Amino acid sequence: MSDLRIAVLGVGMMGADHVARITSRIAGARVAVVNDYLAEKAEQVAAVVPGCRAIGDPLDAIADPDVDAVVLATPGPTHEKQLLACLEHGKPVMCEKPLTTDVETSLEIVKREAELGRTLIQVGFMRRFDHEYAELKALLDAGGLGQPLVMHCAHRNPTVPPGFDSSMIVKDSLVHEVDVTRFLLDEEIASVQVLCPTPNPGGPPGLQDPQIAIFRTASGKHVDVEVFVATGVAYEVRTEVVGEKGSAMIGLDVGLVRKTVQGTWGGQSTPSFRERFGQAYDSEIQRWVDAVRRGADTGVYIDGPGAWDGYAAAAVCEAGVTSLMSGRPVDVQMVDRASVWGGGL
Repeated sequence: MSDLRIAVLGVGMMGADHVARITSRIAGARVAVVNDYLAEKAEQVAAVVPGCRAIGDPLDAIADPDVDAVVLATPGPTHEKQLLACLEHGKPVMCEKPLTTDVETSLEIVKREAELGRTLIQVGFMRRFDHEYAELKALLDAGGLGQPLVMHCAHRNPTVPPGFDSSMIVKDSLVHEVDVTRFLLDEEIASVQVLCPTPNPGGPPGLQDPQIAIFRTASGKHVDVEVFVATGVAYEVRTEVVGEKGSAMIGLDVGLVRKTVQGTWGGQSTPSFRERFGQAYDSEIQRWVDAVRRGADTGVYIDGPGAWDGYAAAAVCEAGVTSLMSGRPVDVQMVDRASVWGGGL
């Protein structure tokens, strides 16, 4: 089988990383088309990728006959129209989160895909492909901790871009812990409460940072998350699961831990998400490419979180933003999955 021909829409930091990844580290695929709202940027990227063209309109890029599959790294507000175009043309798509920017349109995407009877949309929750998260998931599935009871998470960034507001901490950062919770515990989140400690005086003016989120799952499990997006220190993501037979923690950056005569103890912090989750992104895209290449035989063009997972995350984040305003627990409103898929995929 010839290489999968991919269109990458959006070649900012994330999209450009995907172009480089597919070109240099992914087997069985090549970047055939790129698009960006800045046409000059797309032309610059296309010029250094063999056999690649820049197309000015994203919908034209999706429809192009030389494109087999699509990677969406465009801004969230553009996703709905672009995902609908991918479904219309029957083209598998890897969509960076969010699926869409609101619950209603996310559900509409889920329904449209279900009508096709094929799973074409994968959502870029890359932590599921990280070796440490995969090891923790395997431990839980094997019963190594007995029944999980409590999960503690920390999500810290050194800085955020200008214009990043308090609700974006929920929708752009906490959303990863939403998916991690659903992935590790295999159940939906039933309610969310977001608490607001004293804001970091060194953070951006007006930003409610840090935030503490508390999830209650459908069976009553407790998950707490510290989200602190402008620490000024380093990138830190940790997850600890406490069960009836013990506990396990990942994200400690323990490649090398030292104690020195100066009285310091520890290793080196990860500077950003690109270093911490580089392996996860590579594995995610490789497995997606392999699934798309198998799709003609299986009818399943994804290997990872799908449109339903994107919808579920949007529903939890909507409740989280509501709680951010009130400080009170908010129930998550979701349709029953079987009402969409009829008990299928």
